[in-house]
Amino acid sequence: MAPTPTTTYTPGTRVRVTQQVPRLTGAITSIVEGEIVRAERQKTGSWYAHAEDDKLWLDRLELRKADGELVVLNLDQFSRVETI
Repeated sequence: MAPTPTTTYTPGTRVRVTQQVPRLTGAITSIVEGEIVRAERQKTGSWYAHAEDDKLWLDRLELRKADGELVVLNLDQFSRVETI
């Protein structure tokens, strides 16, 4: 499922997040699996005209991996979130 501003992620759900970073010669793909700790839209320090509070907002997903490591992911149009 592609993330959208209205997508709701429930804490405690196990997910697999696949993200791609486009490059000139293909893309780099990373996959992270874990349990959702927090999912929210947070504003950055970056200025963006005509956005809420004149700030750039990012959809962020915080996951706890099986080994306890916490990972914070910025979701974008190249992110895919799957329930596992």
